[in-house]
Amino acid sequence: MNLLYCGDANILDGLVISVLSILRHTNAHLHIYVFTMQYQNASKKYEPLKEDNIKVLEGIIKKKNKDNYIKLIDITQEVNDCLPEANIDTFFTPYCMLRLYADLIPEIPDKILYLDNDVVCLKEPDDFYNLDNTDYELVGVLDYYGSHVYKKKIVKKDYLNSGVLLLNMPLIKETKLFEKCRLLCQKQKMLLPDQSALNWYAKKKLIVDRIYNEQKQEDEKTVFRHFSTTFKFWPKISKQTIKPWQIDKLHNTLKVHLFDDILEEYKLIMEEMK
Repeated sequence: MNLLYCGDANILDGLVISVLSILRHTNAHLHIYVFTMQYQNASKKYEPLKEDNIKVLEGIIKKKNKDNYIKLIDITQEVNDCLPEANIDTFFTPYCMLRLYADLIPEIPDKILYLDNDVVCLKEPDDFYNLDNTDYELVGVLDYYGSHVYKKKIVKKDYLNSGVLLLNMPLIKETKLFEKCRLLCQKQKMLLPDQSALNWYAKKKLIVDRIYNEQKQEDEKTVFRHFSTTFKFWPKISKQTIKPWQIDKLHNTLKVHLFDDILEEYKLIMEEMK
């Protein structure tokens, strides 16, 4: 099972929890790729992920299977060659767009599952990963909120959430999907730059059941729980963002205890890394 994560040093907590959760629910060999980069602007300097931390995580996943591995890939040069200038200082960090450079990295395999760092695996993911995606650039789930607003066809919901995506790299290269998305992010400022670009240009996508990217409320069938921002509409409109590593809020506000055993292991690993 090939997996892709992207981000700066701030994704470390989520990366550890997400990888541990997948390790818990599959016996498949895990080949994990993590994109990071060096970047700073006039107001902020972002720290890339550290190789030392990745090596600690690699030691853990190899305990289950010696053929498992995780590899950190610095794509600073690739990003600088096509910097998403129009979206470099948006609400989301430039690192959210790193997945759009996967077609430029020779090591990335033909089939790979991209996951945001706030995605936790709750059940065996093999059925989803093993879907036949031969004819699709992307396989994913409708965005819980965006699918009601953004539509190419009025009568059909087709706006995908980009937090869980099964990628067909040969077809993406053939259609130049990621190349088109990079150029759009370079020129056009957008609220959700990578997600908006993917939905704008993707022509061949398969929409699957929300159990593979549950963004609102998990149940007994949920495979991937994505802890993205949610909204409340009563007594007034407000947003709520609680991530898996915010354990007190996870327990007290969301009442989620489904992966407490993983969180205990996560805390021990973070202590080791520090």
